[in-house]
Amino acid sequence: DSVHYTHKIKKSITMVSSALTTAAIAAITPLMATAFSPQVQVARPSTTLGASYLESLSETPGNVVPTQYKNYLDSLASAQAGPTVAAPAAAAPVAAAESTSSESTGFCHAPFEYFHFDNLASKGPRPVCDWGTPQDWSRKLADDGVFRAGTWYCSEGGWESPNGKGVTEVFYMVEGHGMLGDSDGTKHFFGPGDMVIIPKGHTGRWDVNAPIHKVWAVNAHENVEESGPIIRVQVDHYKDFSPECLSDTSANDPLYGNTGSVASASNTFYDVGPTKVGVWTSEPGSFEVASGVRQWFHMLEGTMFITDSSDGTSKRCVAGDTVMLPAGWSGYVDVVEPTKKVFTVAV
Repeated sequence: DSVHYTHKIKKSITMVSSALTTAAIAAITPLMATAFSPQVQVARPSTTLGASYLESLSETPGNVVPTQYKNYLDSLASAQAGPTVAAPAAAAPVAAAESTSSESTGFCHAPFEYFHFDNLASKGPRPVCDWGTPQDWSRKLADDGVFRAGTWYCSEGGWESPNGKGVTEVFYMVEGHGMLGDSDGTKHFFGPGDMVIIPKGHTGRWDVNAPIHKVWAVNAHENVEESGPIIRVQVDHYKDFSPECLSDTSANDPLYGNTGSVASASNTFYDVGPTKVGVWTSEPGSFEVASGVRQWFHMLEGTMFITDSSDGTSKRCVAGDTVMLPAGWSGYVDVVEPTKKVFTVAV
């Protein structure tokens, strides 16, 4: 009997062990399937030009902008899934614009991280719109009472602009797509890499078709300078900044007067009243500026240094940086690598 009882116990243990093994295999099978199955990559909307802009930033040694900028693009891609825009999960450090002094001889410089989404102030939903739920975020860079600059972000939506614009605005598109309409219904579409000019007095329409991020400069000049019954928006595309569209202006430089032996080229594609807008390039070299014009510029390529002769302060300017220089500024420009930038001059 004892032998028979022992055999029954062994048989029961075997059955329990088999059952436990079967249950364990059933429990871990889904986990193994998840672990070893190929992961589906979710495609994020982007643009070729936006990617090129990121590459240009990442090529700059020691520049921390690319990580912040990629986080920002991720926030834009996520925002397109819904009508509202959520801030990126990872907060960026608040960057401060650097300026020499409050005197007219100083200048103001800001890296792109200064305009990171997390560093912008929310202005809330726009009070009037006819589609979407557009919301604004912004941050100012500098303001001398007439000439000012900053950045603006807006989510999708559209609205009419029936009142004449009180200033001439120029902006460079970092990301997104939009349309500005004139009073007669003419449409001007723009996207990453484009320069857009809205003259003072313009009326029409705004449509933000994909979340827009732009860096801007405003000239609050006194009079409406455009002629004709309809004041029109002007869009200049990135292709217009190519070398074949530029002219040698070394002896008559629109920004610095004369660059001496340093080869510079430019294209001023808007010159109306007290506002000029264009693109400027330079080969490596150094030159002195005796009395520069009041200007805003946004770096697209290369590396250069701006040195203020009044106190010796020097700023390194790389792709993604924005700079404001006051009228009469004097100092030195040292172009370390071939440089390209878009500019606005307020006379």
